[in-house]
Amino acid sequence: MKFGHYSDNELPQSDHGYRCASWDAVPDGKKNVVVLGCSHTWGVGLHDDQHWVHYLSNHNTDRLRYWNLGQPGASADLMVRILYGCEKTINPNIIIACWPLWTRRERLLDTPESLTGDAAELGMENEVTDKNNFLKNVFLLEKYAQKNRCVTFHCFAEYSYEEHIAGLNVLKKHTLRNCWPHWDKFEQRVAHDKPDLASDGKHFGEQHHKRFAELFLNYFGKKLK
Repeated sequence: MKFGHYSDNELPQSDHGYRCASWDAVPDGKKNVVVLGCSHTWGVGLHDDQHWVHYLSNHNTDRLRYWNLGQPGASADLMVRILYGCEKTINPNIIIACWPLWTRRERLLDTPESLTGDAAELGMENEVTDKNNFLKNVFLLEKYAQKNRCVTFHCFAEYSYEEHIAGLNVLKKHTLRNCWPHWDKFEQRVAHDKPDLASDGKHFGEQHHKRFAELFLNYFGKKLK
């Protein structure tokens, strides 16, 4: 089924591609884990073995197969549109949403346009509309999961909105942004005092991603099966 830019049997076209194996056709066996997010999930400025989805994908590989469907610049709007597009292509059993800043939107022109919070087109938006647009997308994701009997997990790339989705499987307190620098009193004598950045000098570096995956698995590893 396809109406406009929404489909249930094809993923949205991407200039960046999807950082995962081909899904045509998806191999039999194993549960499919779809990971949705923005550039931080896609892994801008990082090699294929450095982003957090790579580290996550080493968990329970006998039972699970992971699909990184993150997209640079993605909003919550685009994340949900991608999710619906993989219903009949990947058919996920588990959905992990790493939500970006809620100030973002997707503008559905002839070619969809991802808008960040400082875009002129978003001049009429505010914290209330940002929150409600985010909650709309959480509802659509959870409704998809309910219909397709998927397990869902939620986390955040930069700033957490966990208080608005209490009751769901949400990674609390930590985000990809705030999980590093990290000090472990059993392993370090001196705390890290410099930011860890990817090769583009803007996105978070491998230390953030490795630590974030570790925190996610510490929190949800027993449920991720």
